[in-house]
Amino acid sequence: MNSFLDANRHVGIFLLRLFIGLRLFYGVIDNVVSWEQMMEFARFLTANDFPFPVLSAICSVYLQLLGSLMILAGFKIRMASLLMVANFIIAVFFVHVKGGDSIEEMTPALAMLFGCITFLFIGAERISIDHYLESR
Repeated sequence: MNSFLDANRHVGIFLLRLFIGLRLFYGVIDNVVSWEQMMEFARFLTANDFPFPVLSAICSVYLQLLGSLMILAGFKIRMASLLMVANFIIAVFFVHVKGGDSIEEMTPALAMLFGCITFLFIGAERISIDHYLESR
């Protein structure tokens, strides 16, 4: 069984990429398609003392949108993951920890953070644009 799993670890990494990428996409698509939703996010950032809340909201949303697509495709995944790690460290510490959230309330952000940390170390594996470009 171990040899089968070792030989197919790329499938597990791909499934993790699907989860992380789709969850990132789902988390921001409403802000992309609705300016009112974007302004609601900006008000949330204002309430959490972020500087330039509208600009911060736009940057965070589009960074996550781009990151989600890159992770799903397995394209420049380490760069995308590094940006997502920075984004989610900010979210965890300046929203969740500062707000006194429990571990359970932080779990979605922590899942994104640690999933992206994993991609920093292992890359996208075989089912990816990165692998296709490297093998050419």
